Amino acid sequence: MTVFTVANSPEEAVEQLDALYQASVERLQTALRTFLTGGKPPSDQDRKSGVFVYPELRVTYVPDGPPPPVSRAFGKFTDTGVYASTITHPKLYRAYLIEQLTLLADQYEITIETGPSQVEIPFSYVLDGADDLDMNAVTPAELVRHFPYADLSRIDDDLPNGQRPSVPGEVKPLSLFEAPRVDYSLQRLRHYTGTPYEDTQQFILFTNYHRYVDVFTAWAIRQLKEDNHYEAFSAAGHVRVDADTPNAHALVEGAPWRRFQMPAYHLIAPGGRGITLVNIGVGPSNAKNITDHLAVLRPQCWLMIGHCAGLRHSQRLGDYVLAHAYLRYDAVLDEALPIEIPIPPIAEIQIALEEAVATVSGDSGDALKARLRTGTVATYADRNWELTYAAQSRRINQSRAIALDMESATIAANGLRMRVPYGTLLCVSDKPLHGELKLPGAANLFYQRSVSEHLAAGLETIEILKRDEGAALHSRKLRSFDEPPFR
Repeated sequence: MTVFTVANSPEEAVEQLDALYQASVERLQTALRTFLTGGKPPSDQDRKSGVFVYPELRVTYVPDGPPPPVSRAFGKFTDTGVYASTITHPKLYRAYLIEQLTLLADQYEITIETGPSQVEIPFSYVLDGADDLDMNAVTPAELVRHFPYADLSRIDDDLPNGQRPSVPGEVKPLSLFEAPRVDYSLQRLRHYTGTPYEDTQQFILFTNYHRYVDVFTAWAIRQLKEDNHYEAFSAAGHVRVDADTPNAHALVEGAPWRRFQMPAYHLIAPGGRGITLVNIGVGPSNAKNITDHLAVLRPQCWLMIGHCAGLRHSQRLGDYVLAHAYLRYDAVLDEALPIEIPIPPIAEIQIALEEAVATVSGDSGDALKARLRTGTVATYADRNWELTYAAQSRRINQSRAIALDMESATIAANGLRMRVPYGTLLCVSDKPLHGELKLPGAANLFYQRSVSEHLAAGLETIEILKRDEGAALHSRKLRSFDEPPFR
């Protein structure tokens, strides 16, 4: 019979989880090392006894009556009962776990317990730092035969997709993601971004042009020399610099960032309160891919600051588009989030984006209104949509779209799906319907003028959102009626 231990505080619970997790990881690494050096594999009895399992966090809430109504977006119960989730990397999630448990403990009479789960840690997730292991000593089939592996049939997004409703009397989910799903994404983040997933910050910017990376890198390295809370800069290619690093910019520029599909750059602050910029490239597939994985880190928000085609005659190159609705012709999320599901704007982010543009541009009143247009953004999967304009014009006209790109609706839709606040501030780089195409000479002049200001507006938006400490950022419109208690 599995024995769970009561934790007297959220901090104690995290310490217990970490002890359980580290013990399982060490046992799994030792067993791998023994087997790869000619020893025996773990026995079936060892596996059944739970020597390699993830820890489980359990919260019990059984009041005399129904839960009291609580207006915040998370950190609340919608029903009584037992809530549980498997946990990986408790140290990485320490601040998050303590925050979520504290919100519940302050509002409700709960019991917090920790113990071993029934879910084993896949061996491929504990190989970091095990360079002394000769993985060629045995075949992958032999490892899968004797050790727990990443069984994709047991990893899904049914919970965030609304396909796993609570069943009365059964244990309910405590968080959106179980440990195997989290580990799956953490490994993908390292692969795609070329940076340690631990360096990802809580405020995320996405762009679709490397020019933004150049400007962000220069700005970030300057921040390290100033009196603020930033303490290091982590760049694609596994390069890390701080205020004392000589030739920091050259080190970052010389890193092998081209090896990575979606290179990331992290301006690190204590508690993850810094800024991450990811160059996701062009297209909805990358946009879905990276947000699927970043979601497990439970960021405070993600914002798209890319380029778009302006669809109105009155727009000028360099004007901004603040998306308040999305026309979803990207298709990559249609199965997980049906096309008829509306993607509402997040008011707190909309206000911050508009305020940031006003601050950075110096415009106000009619001048700001002329430069910043709010409206629908159409997101397509086909970059050469112009070649089928006759077929697309009716939908564009009916939607009243003012801009078209290939990522924004995907990022916003996955934000709604994964309960991560989202927003979009695009910059008009061409007007193909009005004869202003993205030609090399004009494009280069546009980039020189626009990229720095556009990025500055994104950075200023994050500074505005940070001042709220995230308290007003997480809108209730991101949550459904049947939600896990954790954010």
